[in-house]
Amino acid sequence: MTAPAMVAEFDEVAGWTAEAVEQLGRRHAIPATCRGSASPAALAWLAEACELSPGMTLLDVGAGAGGPAAWAAERFGVRPILLEPMPAAGRAASRLFGLPVIAGDGRRIPLRTGSADAAWCLGVLCTVRDKAAVLGEIHRVLKPGASLGLLVVVARGRRTLPAPDGNHFPTLPELRTLLAGAGFELVEQAGLPGRAPLSWSRRAEQVAAVVATRHRAHPAYALAAHQGERFTHLFASGQISVQLIHAVSRRPPKPSMEE
Repeated sequence: MTAPAMVAEFDEVAGWTAEAVEQLGRRHAIPATCRGSASPAALAWLAEACELSPGMTLLDVGAGAGGPAAWAAERFGVRPILLEPMPAAGRAASRLFGLPVIAGDGRRIPLRTGSADAAWCLGVLCTVRDKAAVLGEIHRVLKPGASLGLLVVVARGRRTLPAPDGNHFPTLPELRTLLAGAGFELVEQAGLPGRAPLSWSRRAEQVAAVVATRHRAHPAYALAAHQGERFTHLFASGQISVQLIHAVSRRPPKPSMEE
């Protein structure tokens, strides 16, 4: 069952964000819907690592309100397919960007085997318990040799502060093991690049301000804000960090012990 704080953060706030973008203008759409998951520098790193090019099918697993996929479509000409379990987030992506959205989660991707040219999964793995199932399904739908770009919040050593509700941070060694078990070869990884430009941050903050003005009294807003505060404390204490990962689908996944 999805934690109420996760529904607030990824669904209700996504719907409010779409409303605020429509008030402020389309130039705010991508920065606002990437807020908390990716910056232009991080997206550029992932796009170049995955060698995105015009016409490629890019599956975005846990796509949220669609900002990263829309960014990739605008700058690299890819054809995104968004997979998103939260209904308001999926409606926001369709409403703001006109992108195709499939309602569902990464454990059961309703696409043909070997049908995607590349995949992204940004800020999602830390929110699911069965990470192996998600990575295995992504591997299944990717073409052989296709790239997977990940943005992952990882644990660094022993954590003393509580994790935000619904989050289960892997360590880097655990993540490497999971990728190998799913049939991926880890090609490269990097820490999060520098801050977003002021023009990008300013537009995201303007949307956030409109959302706060309209919905500050709503219980879902308080839940989402509390989630953000917990992340801030964990990052400030050095107990978690963000890693960018480029992996390639190389071989069939390892059979489980039950097979």
